[in-house]
Amino acid sequence: MPELPEVEVVRAGLAPAVVDARVDAVDVLDERALTRHPQSAADFVGRLEGRVITAAARRGKFLWLPLAGGADAVIAHLGMSGQMLLRAPDADAERHERIRLHIEHPQHGRLAIVFADQRTFGSLAVDELLDTPDAAPGGHGSPDARVPSQVAHIARDALDPAFDEVAFTASVRRRASAIKRILLDQTLVSGIGNIYADESLWAARIHPETEGRALSVRAVHRLLDEVRLVLQKALAEGGTSFDAQYVNVNGQAGYFTRYLRSYGRTGQPCDRCGTPIVRERFMNRSSFFCRRCQRVQRIAS
Repeated sequence: MPELPEVEVVRAGLAPAVVDARVDAVDVLDERALTRHPQSAADFVGRLEGRVITAAARRGKFLWLPLAGGADAVIAHLGMSGQMLLRAPDADAERHERIRLHIEHPQHGRLAIVFADQRTFGSLAVDELLDTPDAAPGGHGSPDARVPSQVAHIARDALDPAFDEVAFTASVRRRASAIKRILLDQTLVSGIGNIYADESLWAARIHPETEGRALSVRAVHRLLDEVRLVLQKALAEGGTSFDAQYVNVNGQAGYFTRYLRSYGRTGQPCDRCGTPIVRERFMNRSSFFCRRCQRVQRIAS
């Protein structure tokens, strides 16, 4: 599933082409791509056509395009394989294309925003915007202190200037849950999935099964520092692409796979100590870590 770096790369790619663009027409080719839109496909189309997009914003793994003239936005969740692509107005249909927005930009002219999704777990919707409780911008890419209702329960990410590190640290140290499970909890810190959790834990030398309450304040701060470094590096490399399902708006893959230190490296030597990286089952997925560098920490008696 696309994580923060991948979704941010898509958001940044969309922004120059969509901000101030008018939605002239909408083609819904598969209504399964509107599972997050509670009304009909006709309602989705009617609430978009003729509207002007004012920004491209993101929180965690969600992105949205606020609309002028109302307190609402087009919200997108990419699911497992969703893609937001920029195409020429008359471009042939993409494989697995579900929805196409025909837009006209005052500088770039006519363009098409294509939502394609092989596995159909992603979705678009028009959603109302709610005020943020802390009065800070709702997401990266927009100064507006509002967030779509479907995103309101999602925490800020570790790169967000308004992220509350003190509150996060206190929450972690109260929990008996494994630290990896905590990192994956989008209501505590957003945008981190399996790949970047494993990479951050390896960098911080913390075992994924270490309980949150076993970590010192210093250890949590060190982990957050590594989370930020990993996310920033992944952003610089355009995200992580293991197959053709994640691409940017121009259909190009990301290159962070070249820098992975734990994820997907079963049996390969740890870059720090040479011990083979192991893979263990974790929830309905896997954890990759070094048994020597990342030992389970216990609560001090």
